Amino acid sequence: MKDFFTLKNQLCFAIYETASEFTKMYSAVLQPFGLTYPQYLVLLALWEEDGVTVKDLGGKLNLGTGTLTPMVARMEGNGWLRKERSRADERKVFVFLENKAYEQKPAITHQVSEKIEACNIELQEYELLMDQLHRLHHKLQQQKSK
Repeated sequence: MKDFFTLKNQLCFAIYETASEFTKMYSAVLQPFGLTYPQYLVLLALWEEDGVTVKDLGGKLNLGTGTLTPMVARMEGNGWLRKERSRADERKVFVFLENKAYEQKPAITHQVSEKIEACNIELQEYELLMDQLHRLHHKLQQQKSK
């Protein structure tokens, strides 16, 4: 590729720009619900599997406890979820969705779906992008472990 080391030809920059646009788009959609994009990711993870430990939630989202703990505390304060310390092992803290999260899920997912559809990404294109991004992520993880 000619001029590989120019900004416009850097894959990292293209991904950065795209991620930034996604974050802005999601932030605008989620703002009326009082949610940030990372908080939405927490909800997505808990809608898939409720009642997980903070540690497991952080692993699923690739977030450290320094980032996740204050976010969970804010979400708890806003009525989205609750924390419960394990009776069997007090070192473990579980996170559970509150009714608000279940009640608001249809409205949130509807608004997100409408915004994604407005991007005119065809299903086949979406699936291809997801596959390519997963493969790229896997390759980067493999490189990290070398």
